[in-house]
Amino acid sequence: MTPMFRKILIANRGEIACRIIRTARAMGIATVAVYSDADARAPHVEMADQKARLGPPPAAESYLRAEAILLAAQETGADAVHPGYGFLSERAGFARLLEEHGIRFIGPPADAIAAMGDKIQSKKLARDAGVSVVPGFIGEIHDTDHAVGIAAGIGYPVMMKASAGGGGKGMRLAWSERDVREGFDATRREGLASFGDDRVFIEKFVENPRHIEIQLLGDRHGNIVHLGERECSIQRRHQKVVEEAPSPFVTAEMRAAMGEQAVRLAQAVGYHSAGTVEFIAGADRSFYFLEMNTRLQVEHPVTEYVTGLDLVEQMIRVAAGQPLGFTQADVRMEGWAIETRVYAEDPYRGFLPSTGRLVRYRPPAAAPDVRVDDGVAEGSDIPVFYDPMIAKLITAGATREAAIDAQIAALDRFEIEGIGHNVDFLSAVMQHPRFRRGDLTTGFIAEEFPQGFDGAPADPDMVARLAGIAAILSQAEAMRAGAISGQLNGPPAPPAAWVVVIDGAAHEVAIEGEAVTIDGAMRVIEAPYVPGQRLIEATIDGDPLSVRVTRERSAWTFVTRGRRHRVRTYPPHVAALLRHMIERPQPDLSGVLRSPMPGLLAALHVAVGDRVEAGQPLAVVEAMKMENILRAEKPAVVSKILAGPGDTLTIDAPILEFD
Repeated sequence: MTPMFRKILIANRGEIACRIIRTARAMGIATVAVYSDADARAPHVEMADQKARLGPPPAAESYLRAEAILLAAQETGADAVHPGYGFLSERAGFARLLEEHGIRFIGPPADAIAAMGDKIQSKKLARDAGVSVVPGFIGEIHDTDHAVGIAAGIGYPVMMKASAGGGGKGMRLAWSERDVREGFDATRREGLASFGDDRVFIEKFVENPRHIEIQLLGDRHGNIVHLGERECSIQRRHQKVVEEAPSPFVTAEMRAAMGEQAVRLAQAVGYHSAGTVEFIAGADRSFYFLEMNTRLQVEHPVTEYVTGLDLVEQMIRVAAGQPLGFTQADVRMEGWAIETRVYAEDPYRGFLPSTGRLVRYRPPAAAPDVRVDDGVAEGSDIPVFYDPMIAKLITAGATREAAIDAQIAALDRFEIEGIGHNVDFLSAVMQHPRFRRGDLTTGFIAEEFPQGFDGAPADPDMVARLAGIAAILSQAEAMRAGAISGQLNGPPAPPAAWVVVIDGAAHEVAIEGEAVTIDGAMRVIEAPYVPGQRLIEATIDGDPLSVRVTRERSAWTFVTRGRRHRVRTYPPHVAALLRHMIERPQPDLSGVLRSPMPGLLAALHVAVGDRVEAGQPLAVVEAMKMENILRAEKPAVVSKILAGPGDTLTIDAPILEFD
């Protein structure tokens, strides 16, 4: 029997570190957590058996310090290191460093990482292995003019990608020469900042593509199997947002063909451990190799649900030298699983990054069809230095529709306060008719939300239900207020009739026990409520509905099914006076350019006295590893500079003033 590891150091942070610790603990293996100063009290540090400090918050001074991680492993007696994903997980030099010092790297061989990590070299290898590749320029690009010539030769649209990139970083879509000239240098900078490599390659952009990937698993004895596909087409800025397994698009024949090509490529580079081969697929089910990720993927839980395998456990066993305990014929995909990524970003403000403290964090309770992978807790800080992910929500069902419905219900129960988050947006995607049909492309979000996001569409029936819940909550508060008042004859009976104003529209509600009449239609509503409660678990005509509620002076905010509703309740005699209320005008703030997010002012493109036109780039703010270009909203003249390159900005910090 091959001996198992005694202690594993996890060279990562956040949810993936917690995820690995849970499996290691179940296998009876001790763990070591590493941390930066920003993560000193993070959940993954508390979960592990031992901990080791790496350095200051910036990743380059902590999680990307290979020598520091090696030293931590040696000092704590770890005999293996699991890199998770991101950071050093795809650095061949890190894998070699560990192996040279007698510490096992829980991942693929260094040569395979090097071969697949270079996106230019990997395409050559894939082509030589008989794998379908996207037409493009496979070679080094010297400068912007060279890039413009290559793009014109391939034909627009083209995709510019950092050679060492991944995870949506270092990618730009160009529809014209102007896009190439504006984006090529930015792609190089992102590649250098995130991966230490500023090489860029250019390939044809397949229009209306689907992003399909094949999960691989191989051992050190030459056995390689694929575990089916995942659909990852719902993306924003090339960053995956929703993943599912299996794909509603892939047929059994297509799965077999993609799996065969993926295994062939893995064999060509002597692969073992978990890995993923990513493809783009056209509407005719043609598919082309994109890249191979030589690590565990963020979205691996959906594959775990449908195959019944623990991929982290399999990686550990493979690294220890154990052969796979199954063959390709044993792999079965049963049911459906969907994962959504809960990000610290505000979809109501153009998906801008959001940092700060999680004042309230209550994920939905785990259940057979609900899993939450996270690495935060109530009171945790979301810093500017790392990826904006808060958690991953995974739901499962016998069918795709069941898994989607489980997602919607679980998202309604996700309580996050203190920072912006994308829970409402994720719910809107789950409810979207096109998503539910499985009609997906990587352009889904851009096509279906072209004007940004301001909440899921309002459903009149849902609004009526919320009016009934609002009246019940107001009645409960009136009863409490009456009891507290201490009147000699006992508290007065609470109002049985209410006027509920939701998003500016009034609804008449009458309550008699659980029978609630809303605009003349009677419903049976159960909505247990204690004043101050933040999550209402209601039942309306037998159907469950979770509503997040926040009291704001005389108003409420209700959030459910991906939409926020402003709610006010009045006794009828008070509601009659509403028409006399005067609206306060909003101030004009267009004369100042403000930072829409916390971050670093990376560049300033204008000076005092410059005249700018609508759409002209003014400044670049860098946050959470991404560059965000701020543009002029209208023609104006710059009158004052209030911040300079290198300055750290808070949200709404002024940068420029205009005349």
